[in-house]
Amino acid sequence: MSAGVKLELLGLIDVAVGQGWAHARACRVLDLADVRAYRWRARLRETGSLEDRDPGGGAVHGILGWEEQAILELIETWGPVDRSHRKLAHRGSYTGKVFVSPSTVLRVALKHQVSLPGEPVRARPLKPVFPQIPWERNRIWIWDATHFTRCKRIAYAIVDVVTRYWIGYLLSSEQTSTQAQLLFAKALEDQGLLGPDGRPLASVDAPPPAVIDEADELPVLVAWSDNGTEMTAIDTRQFMAIMAITQHHGRPGTPTDQAHIESFFSHVKGEWPLLLAISDPAVLDSALARAREEYNKIRLHASIGYVTPDDEHHGRGPGIRRARAAGIRRAREERIKQNRKNRPQC
Repeated sequence: MSAGVKLELLGLIDVAVGQGWAHARACRVLDLADVRAYRWRARLRETGSLEDRDPGGGAVHGILGWEEQAILELIETWGPVDRSHRKLAHRGSYTGKVFVSPSTVLRVALKHQVSLPGEPVRARPLKPVFPQIPWERNRIWIWDATHFTRCKRIAYAIVDVVTRYWIGYLLSSEQTSTQAQLLFAKALEDQGLLGPDGRPLASVDAPPPAVIDEADELPVLVAWSDNGTEMTAIDTRQFMAIMAITQHHGRPGTPTDQAHIESFFSHVKGEWPLLLAISDPAVLDSALARAREEYNKIRLHASIGYVTPDDEHHGRGPGIRRARAAGIRRAREERIKQNRKNRPQC
């Protein structure tokens, strides 16, 4: 509290006492201890000032002079290498020169106005442009792999981003382009996107363009994935081009660019925890098949308006959502009608 504020408080107390107030009452109204006001008055008579003096002394655990100098030498010698005050503090103990905390190194650097290089700023890569494609089923597939360590197997899965339908999966002990090709070949066949010769329903001579016309009859779709070795392999790219599939990869080290499939695997492992305890590959395969059936046909999905992915994938989702909205309106009207008819008599 400054000396001016103290003098103002003492002046208010004097005015109140002059108007008949008790000294203790005036101090209580001002939320000031009575004895404290008397101490202020005694100090004002003795010294003529109410300014707070420097407490003096110093922290008993303060660093010594030679330690401060050792920190400065440490910064000069190792600053370009360690770059941050945290590493420099550990460098001091690593070399046996000085044992101080990171905050002490920073405080000494600020005191002597010594700047540290700091960690280099890494520019975040630009997010790849997503291909323009109609927002409809079997147009955007997202795929990835997850590990079942107890069973020593990797499970690949494909999910339709638009309908959240679990298109298919492949259980394997390896992660190569062969697994990627098998996964997509089976998925394309299950969705009726292949002809009798095992090729797309219409032949193409070149990879599909980035911009796709809605009137295009090709079963062109986007395969969305991260930058795994099997996803970016030359054999995988060639296979996708033959199947009229455009690949889209997220940024390296940015799993949120594939949030749909990351969330999918999280739900599968969280809602079917038995999958993590299975050690027999055959049992795991059959358990995944049951989980896929339940995920697609029983489990309501929040991202598509609380219908099943099977409903959304086969066009029943909009009708179910409209029926629910109409049912809620009818139920509200019926409640109003019944409550008005059966209103209690006062």
